[in-house]
Amino acid sequence: MRNNVEISVKTFYDEIGWIISGNETEDAIRFEDLRENSREYVSKCRLRVLKYIPDFGVNILDMASGPIQYKEYLEYSKNFLFRYCVDLSQGALDQAKAKIGDHGVFICGNFLDIDLKKNFFDCSVSLHTIYHIDKDNQDEVIRKLIDVTKPGKNIIIVYSNPNAFFLNNWIAKGLLRIINRKKREKEGGTVNDLYFYPHPNKWWRRFDEIATIKMVPWRSFDSSTQKLLIPNNKLGKKILKILYYLEERFPKLFCKYGQYPMIILTKRHHDP
Repeated sequence: MRNNVEISVKTFYDEIGWIISGNETEDAIRFEDLRENSREYVSKCRLRVLKYIPDFGVNILDMASGPIQYKEYLEYSKNFLFRYCVDLSQGALDQAKAKIGDHGVFICGNFLDIDLKKNFFDCSVSLHTIYHIDKDNQDEVIRKLIDVTKPGKNIIIVYSNPNAFFLNNWIAKGLLRIINRKKREKEGGTVNDLYFYPHPNKWWRRFDEIATIKMVPWRSFDSSTQKLLIPNNKLGKKILKILYYLEERFPKLFCKYGQYPMIILTKRHHDP
């Protein structure tokens, strides 16, 4: 373990996050919108990643793969021979192996400490992971992801925007604080016991010398905000259909004010 952040994240997922309750992991129960009205929308958001994954390849890297907990995540490697799953949690990798078997290569440990070949992967993905890494180590992780990916290929990262509208609007922040307090009381005070530090969107410019950078919306709200704003009925389902259309139509706007941008780094073929 490199530092206290890594220890706390590993402990959370080993002891809480990847424990299965019913048909869902505890992570999904706490951090995802599992309501019926949201099912189609969140599925389409997860499948957005496929737009930037090659149609074929040999090796794809899934950095901090977890248990590959949603069916849409399985789609990412369907056209590759091998999916390299790297994660701090052996329990997560065991669940992932049960789903993809010999299609997977499973490596438990800190990504920065694992020896991986340069220019090896035809694509790399990392979803909702980088912001759980110590803020001072995130740059190093991104650079290694670029280093192990082939020139001209994509590194796809789902991240968080600390300047999202509903994180900076005092009314919304107050309501969310009340909701999260109630969830802590109900769940024993652990709902947010997970390190979280997202850098602002402009932080990603530092990688321009080694990769081209594209930013598109992945999803506009975190699950707490989405459940606060969108009713769990037919009207809510319709609102989310409209929201998805608007995200596709106005990507710059929703990257600026939305909660979760998707960053696509395409490794340059040579130094500029």
